[in-house]
Amino acid sequence: MKISRRTAVGLLGAAFATRARSVEPQFPPGIEPENGPFQPTRQSLSAYEIPQWFADAKFGIWAHWGPQSAIEDGDWYARNMYMEGNPQYNYHVQHYGHPSKFGYKDTIPAWKAEKWNPEELISLYQKAGAKYFMSMGVHHDNFDLWNSKYQRWNAVNMGPKKDIVGSWAEAARKQGLRFAVSDHLWITYKWFSVSHGHDTSGPLAGVTYDGADPKFSDLYVASDDVYSQLDWNESNIPEWWKQHWHLRIKDLVDKYQPDLLYVDGALPFESYGYALVAHHYNQSAKRNGGKVEAVYTTKRLQDSEHGVAVLDVERGVVDNIWPRPWQTDTCIGDWHYKRGIQYKTPKTVIDMLVDIVSRNGNLMLNFPLPASGQLDLEEMNVLAEITRWMAVNSEAIHGTRPWKIYGEGPGSAKPAKDSAFNESKRQDLTAADVRFTTKGSTLYAFVMGWPDFEVNIAPLAMNNQYRVGKIQNVELLGFDGKLQWLQNDSGLKVQVPQQKPGDYAFVFKVSGS
Repeated sequence: MKISRRTAVGLLGAAFATRARSVEPQFPPGIEPENGPFQPTRQSLSAYEIPQWFADAKFGIWAHWGPQSAIEDGDWYARNMYMEGNPQYNYHVQHYGHPSKFGYKDTIPAWKAEKWNPEELISLYQKAGAKYFMSMGVHHDNFDLWNSKYQRWNAVNMGPKKDIVGSWAEAARKQGLRFAVSDHLWITYKWFSVSHGHDTSGPLAGVTYDGADPKFSDLYVASDDVYSQLDWNESNIPEWWKQHWHLRIKDLVDKYQPDLLYVDGALPFESYGYALVAHHYNQSAKRNGGKVEAVYTTKRLQDSEHGVAVLDVERGVVDNIWPRPWQTDTCIGDWHYKRGIQYKTPKTVIDMLVDIVSRNGNLMLNFPLPASGQLDLEEMNVLAEITRWMAVNSEAIHGTRPWKIYGEGPGSAKPAKDSAFNESKRQDLTAADVRFTTKGSTLYAFVMGWPDFEVNIAPLAMNNQYRVGKIQNVELLGFDGKLQWLQNDSGLKVQVPQQKPGDYAFVFKVSGS
């Protein structure tokens, strides 16, 4: 039986009143105490410790891929096609018709995934050094990429008619990768509300878009207002949507038991969010003899500072070495596939990876798939260059920890603390820039460009403020010969061979006291 929102809110209110008379702490409807190490409270979750596998992994790959990839016109298509005057709105009207007649729901059949081979892709990602892989679970478009218990608009029923999340999970685990899944659903109530609007000018001014049709409210969401200017916060999001979000994402966790659950934003909706994270951690403890091996990422600094979750910085790098492992999520192009876009170069990607790892972070890199599910040629070229570099230098990445400083050089200017979206402002790294990682008693010094004849790594000077002792040996990864080097009060000076062992970020392996 379908009930109105007003009735639903009334029922929720009654449930709250009943709950208020019970034991402390008070939880919203559907939220109960958990059996396991964690309860759905911030205080309980503050005892969470980040598992070692995540601190060791350093590099993950993401397939930010779903029905919005069908048109291959970039990210946020499902929202922007309802934004009058937006380039994606103009593209949609030109190629498909007005969104009052041909809406987002009508684009979904074009996402067929006819060339998608998850086993083959995961094999490529594993060879490129990825230690975990992330599937999209549900984007802001409200379309679930699994056999969803609470949403008929899902990839098993429509589009490719395949369990996308399940197939990715099976392929990743078969090849020894940890499995992650992303949740972008919480803001959908506001994000997708533009589908209920209409043009303000032109021949169809005032004619409502297809999102206003009650028959499709389970896709377009029955929001009370149209949020044309999106405030990325929880204000005005009703209780029924928070509860619905919790049920949907809990279903995702229960079905696929991800090692990492990513949220596109802060940990949402207070008790509902705490309950989800506690459940995620507790289920992991049940599978691992009481040890929590699960990760939850959040983009709000306060959620990570108090132990609740891992900090994720979108398209950015933190200011220094952080005491707790963290993650950058970024893309070689646009988040959803866009034809003709210029991708990041292999050098840019590898420089970012090294810089992030030197600051105790991980890089989660998105390779956006086209509608077919097959990487394009340029993406394959970027991936091949990463693979070639990792084949030589992965020992200086995987399983490492930061040194006393992350590095030095002209490209070492510190961004603001936890600065998202700062990657475009960063300087290119050169032979004058150095980054450091450690593993046991070994120090790795990354020189970020090929020197003409000699490199001087100043922080490795004898008995300086970093208390560097006497170096006993220096090797260059990828070079089999013996290096000529000298350590003195000005640094570690190394003569480089005539033939460079690669094209990016050269690694000197330093041992000694």
